[in-house]
Amino acid sequence: MIVGVPKEVKPDEYRLGLLPVAVDLLTRQGHTVLIQNDAGVGTGFENDAYEQAGAQIIATADEVWAKSDMIVKVKEPQAQEWPHMRDGQVLFTYFHFAADRDLTLACLERNVVAIAYETLEERDASGKIHLPLLTPMSEIAGSMATQEGAKYLEKPQQGRGVLLGGVPGVEPGRVLVLGGGVVGTAAARIAAGMGADVVLMDVDLNRMRYLEDVMADNVTTIYSDPHAIREYLQWADLVVGAVLLPGAKAPHLVHREDIGIMKKGSVIVDVSIDQGGCVETSKVTTHGSPTYIIDGVVHYCVGNMPGAVARTSTRALSNATMPWTLRIASEGYESVAQNNPGFKAAINIEHGKLLNQPVAEAHGLEVTTV
Repeated sequence: MIVGVPKEVKPDEYRLGLLPVAVDLLTRQGHTVLIQNDAGVGTGFENDAYEQAGAQIIATADEVWAKSDMIVKVKEPQAQEWPHMRDGQVLFTYFHFAADRDLTLACLERNVVAIAYETLEERDASGKIHLPLLTPMSEIAGSMATQEGAKYLEKPQQGRGVLLGGVPGVEPGRVLVLGGGVVGTAAARIAAGMGADVVLMDVDLNRMRYLEDVMADNVTTIYSDPHAIREYLQWADLVVGAVLLPGAKAPHLVHREDIGIMKKGSVIVDVSIDQGGCVETSKVTTHGSPTYIIDGVVHYCVGNMPGAVARTSTRALSNATMPWTLRIASEGYESVAQNNPGFKAAINIEHGKLLNQPVAEAHGLEVTTV
């Protein structure tokens, strides 16, 4: 198989789909790997590292897309990349289709096979479903959410001027985390480590019992309901939106009218923005222009937060995706799906057919049941 890795074109996206070690393993199995010129510079891997691993360096993205049977990326194909997509081509990347109708329609019209990192499933010994290709980026995004929130609480950034950890004689900052999954757990852990008072909300009582056992004493778990959310929105200096419904559009837990009850200069970091955001006033921003203000509340809604720490992120992502990339290249995605229901769940679109029910519901489209 010919595997292509184009340079990411989303603004301030420095990650790359494959590390040199993955290229080495693919080429040892007899596959051809095409890497766009300087695609790995943002992660600290120059062309030489990829050439030594056996890749061919290709001058343009056009050529990579045109020659490759499978494209391995990090972010969803951008509008400028859609014309390159072709019938039967396998795309292995994050898609977040539920938040982007135009992208969904483009992939359907181009008859590609869209295999989404974020909906690939694995079950543990207890039968609980995990999302192994989403987890590493969720861990990074959650950690960054507190880091960025602390930054934008600073007065020069139009925040309240609050130090999350406080100092002797002065109370610490207050952090509300909506969602106790991977993102929320990471955000709460970092906030607690900084010395903030943290409230972590979820609706899964078993999950909250677990979090009570493993979190620091300055983290309190609260059952998430509309009244509790409104109460703690008034209390918080920093709110982290960390809600996930796999493959589906995120529900709005914070509504437009709720923003007015928050403190002026408080900060919202909506990590759910890839799936549409869990705050009604959220809209996608970029690293170059990361924030905007509504009713005195700073909103940080960068859609590719882990891209800012590209070296860490690329390593973490490749560690998770590499075994699946090798299997798809060697066995074919159909064979992998036939033997693995969790992988089959990652195939959101196949040859013009929409296979993901939450995406279909988000856009009022028909799903094809197989």
